[in-house]
Parts: sequence; C-alpha cells; structure tokens
Amino acid sequence: MSDSAKGERGPRILLIEDERQIRRFMRISLTSQGFEVIETEDGNTGMAAFNHQRPDLVLLDLGLPDMDGMEVLDALRAQSEVPVLVVSARASEAEKVAALDAGANDYITKPFGIQELLARVRAALRTTTPGTLGEGLKLGELTIDLARHRIVRGGETVHLTPREFSVLAMLARQPDRVVTQHQLLAEIWGPVHVHDTHYLRIVISRLRQKLGDDPDDPHRIQTEAGIGYRLLSQ
Repeated sequence: MSDSAKGERGPRILLIEDERQIRRFMRISLTSQGFEVIETEDGNTGMAAFNHQRPDLVLLDLGLPDMDGMEVLDALRAQSEVPVLVVSARASEAEKVAALDAGANDYITKPFGIQELLARVRAALRTTTPGTLGEGLKLGELTIDLARHRIVRGGETVHLTPREFSVLAMLARQPDRVVTQHQLLAEIWGPVHVHDTHYLRIVISRLRQKLGDDPDDPHRIQTEAGIGYRLLSQ
C-alpha cells in the first residue's frame, strides 16, 4: 500500500474475538465510524494478522479457544507498544489489574455499550499522537510540561511536591489510560509499599485540589475504583 493510500484510510483495528455475534456487532459499529476492521477468532490467527497487517489498535478478548488472551497480550507487548484494549467477560478486579499491569491500555467488561467502546477506542488512539508531551500536554487551562517540571493552571504556576509531581507525570505520560495503583506505588514509593493505597489517595486528593478538580465530579483525574487512575485529556 502506498503512503498516500495509507493516509486516506481510517485507523486500522485488529479484533481478536471468538464469538461471531460480538465480532459482527463490533465490526458494524466500528466501520460505521470510519475504522478499518480486521476480524480474527483465536490467538494464533490474531498474532499472524497483527504481524501482517500492523494495525493501529487491538481489541482483545481473553477467553480465546486456542490460548489465554493474556498470552496474546504478552506476545504483543514483547514487540510493540500498539494500544491494546481488553474486551472481556472476566469482571473481577484482579483480572483487570493483571491485564493493565501486563500492558493493556484499557479494560472493557462485557456486556458493554457501543458508545463506551467507541469512546475508549478514540481515547486509546489519542495516546499515540506524537509530540504531545514534548510541546507540553495542554488540558484546557492546565499545561503539564514534564521536561521543565512545570505545571501551569490559568497562567499561574502550580507548586507540587516531588511526590505529587511524580504521580502526575506517570498519569500524564499515558493520558486517558488507566495507570494501576500497583504501578504507581511500586514506581514512586517502592515495591514494599504496593499495598499502601492510602498514600496514593492522599496525593491524588492534593493533586485534585491544586489542579482545580472537583473531588465529587472529577474532570481531570478519574478514579477506576479498586484499580487505579487515569488523567483525562478532554
């Protein structure tokens, strides 16, 4: 495919899902929004399609007939940073955290609404936009400049403690993506503190105050209960 032809197509999505009706539902919904969809029904076929087609995003079921979807996720992450959204009937907190810690960008539980799916897809694709952080991440009146360790809100510099800045930086490097409590605690506080979630709650509360985020209706830092946090880009 020529560069010009590739530029004209919508984002290419690889769907790895063994249930035919769900594949059909997702394909119709995604193609109606301009996405190009590649359908596969098991892990091996999905990986072959990934290597051949090089999609812009992967929608991955975990309950596949030939292997567990976590194995596919591991294989994808071994060779690529392509956004991966897990779409699974497995609804336990532990399953979600395991997938996110393994490198999934997001986790959608079946059954799901198509508008939720489309919103999560759009958010995951936004994270692949090059140069966002190099120019400073702009979120309305808020600018996050990680290179200069500078946060500006409404033209005024926001003063953060080193730990507050570290938490915000981890979230800002992956906007719209869930960063798990385990990841934040292990990276910032150290491995011995991975269960000390109260440390993280205090820092998130202080960040919301300093960034002007309503704790009762947050529009910047969103809590995924029991799992982690995401910094919303819109």
